[in-house]
Amino acid sequence: MVVVTGAAGKTGRAVIRALAVRGALVRAVVHRPGQARLVEELGAHQAVVGDMRRKSTMDGAVGGVRAIYHICPNVHPEEDAIGRTAIDAARSAGVQCFVYHSVLHPQVKDMPHHWLKMKVEQQLFRSGLDFTILQPAAYMQNVLSQWEDVLQQSIYAVPYAVETRLGMVDLEDVAEAAAIVLTEPGHGGATYELVGPQVLSQTEFAEILSQELGRQVCAETIPTSTWKSRARNSGLSDYQVNTLVAMFRYYERFGFWGSPRVLTWLLGRRPTTFASFVGRVAQKRSLGTTPQIQCEEAMP
Repeated sequence: MVVVTGAAGKTGRAVIRALAVRGALVRAVVHRPGQARLVEELGAHQAVVGDMRRKSTMDGAVGGVRAIYHICPNVHPEEDAIGRTAIDAARSAGVQCFVYHSVLHPQVKDMPHHWLKMKVEQQLFRSGLDFTILQPAAYMQNVLSQWEDVLQQSIYAVPYAVETRLGMVDLEDVAEAAAIVLTEPGHGGATYELVGPQVLSQTEFAEILSQELGRQVCAETIPTSTWKSRARNSGLSDYQVNTLVAMFRYYERFGFWGSPRVLTWLLGRRPTTFASFVGRVAQKRSLGTTPQIQCEEAMP
């Protein structure tokens, strides 16, 4: 059995689906009772409701399992402590395989939530566990947070310069790679960057949206103050808002990308292009399937 923590988030749900395809038994750790049914409908065999910061929750969740896929709640100020609790529980239970959902370039201190993930990686190095670290880039699914604006106003709005270059990855590819690592041998001790096949400016992303949707879409920079107001109205805390703004500033100054070669090797195929992703979303919408709209980076 595989435990997936943070299972009700966007990443956790995708990983559960990918594991279910492979016939893996999944125990999902969720925060609220109402989320249990959701993960069970996705393919989880069991749901554990609790607070991942508590030793009792994690000790109860990992008993008798073979592997853990650890996802911390998105942009959480206590990620290093939550990681320590999960690692300690895994060691006490004799878990064979600990896979950590980290982020591309965790060593960048200018992005505080990346830096916290690096601290969890350091804990794993010292833990004695058989571990694997996955470091995904920003998700293509982040575009879905403004899907209605793209369709109705033909504007692709971003909180950084439109010249900013990113190498985004399809979450479905990340989930498939996670399922492979969790169900196939030979990945112990590895750190894998998971990055899509293209590095594009925001203007180029808008051009692809135009081509795939059959309408002119323009990239536009929105003021940081506007983005902050919208983020707070959506329920993000001050810590989350300020941390994500720091990330946006880093993106604008340096860009954010890596190599697709590792993900290509893991999947045995070329990772999904942005055009293919947009085409898939558009097709689901035409069939009446509502796309996810949560705005997340490479985190749950």
